[in-house]
Amino acid sequence: MESQIKQSIELLINNIKGLISVDTKKLEYIIAAQIAGGHVILADSHGVGKTSLARALAQSIRWHPKDMTVGEAKADGSSEAKMEGFSRIQCTVDLLPQDILGYNRFIGHSGELIFNKGPIFAHFVLCDEINLLTPKTQGSFFQVMEEQSITIEGKLYRLTDPFFIIATMNLKGVHLFPLPTPQLDRFMIRLSLGYPSEEDETEIINRHGKIDAWDSFQSVIDSADLIRWKKMVDEVQMHPDVTAYLVNCVRQTRSHPDIEIPASPRAGVRISRLARSLALCRGMDYVPVDLIKEIFIHAMAHRIITRDPSIPPEAPLESILNSVPVEPKKREQS
Repeated sequence: MESQIKQSIELLINNIKGLISVDTKKLEYIIAAQIAGGHVILADSHGVGKTSLARALAQSIRWHPKDMTVGEAKADGSSEAKMEGFSRIQCTVDLLPQDILGYNRFIGHSGELIFNKGPIFAHFVLCDEINLLTPKTQGSFFQVMEEQSITIEGKLYRLTDPFFIIATMNLKGVHLFPLPTPQLDRFMIRLSLGYPSEEDETEIINRHGKIDAWDSFQSVIDSADLIRWKKMVDEVQMHPDVTAYLVNCVRQTRSHPDIEIPASPRAGVRISRLARSLALCRGMDYVPVDLIKEIFIHAMAHRIITRDPSIPPEAPLESILNSVPVEPKKREQS
């Protein structure tokens, strides 16, 4: 089964790379985060393909939204709303929480209260230029990113699987608002695509400068595959020694002299799940310690704040990886 998943992931990667020039490993991280039920933020300069990458990933999936009407009651009093396949939120400074989540609308002639769902009710949500949103509107993502549900005027709406947010963030510009630390902590991984190589940039011009390359772009996997793979993530084994190593690395952020705001327990949980999902994507049924080392900085750097702003968060995290030993977990004598 693991080999079949690996082949499907390779098919998905090759499909996207046929249209978008992107680092294979970073693309693999994004797909693994989606399967794991996490969310991704792409922070980079404008025009490097962040939105195109998200769009290509979304269009590589055949969506079969669950046919459920808005407001159908569940046993716990909550409701599930019909989900779209793909939704895009183009962020601006004047966007309000109800523009994202939705709002109740009163129908005068019938006396009914109708819920107009917002674009967050989709299986794949592209939130473009998220740091253009004001803090009030950014706060509308807190509950849905952590609990996969939203509360509108006291009524709870649950979003069904798969549910994935990929947000883009420009590093420089005007009218930009920093994302709150709790919101950043809800993203499983933060990546930067960077500028392409000379060869890749030449290919980009040749490919997109003449015709619309999107015309022949096809879907290659089914949304049901994502749901099935997500259920398999927990089956990937993580040896106690590997867990102990991860916990030690996370805890070291709380005593490192260069780190002012360290990692929360949520960080270890998210990295553990990302590692399991990435192992699954690579056809493995266990998580090697080298995989933790590979993703640790990518999944941790956006969660911490250094005491000196001139010190990038990657620096103390690199020193932690180099100093924490990989030791067998000590077991109590019986």
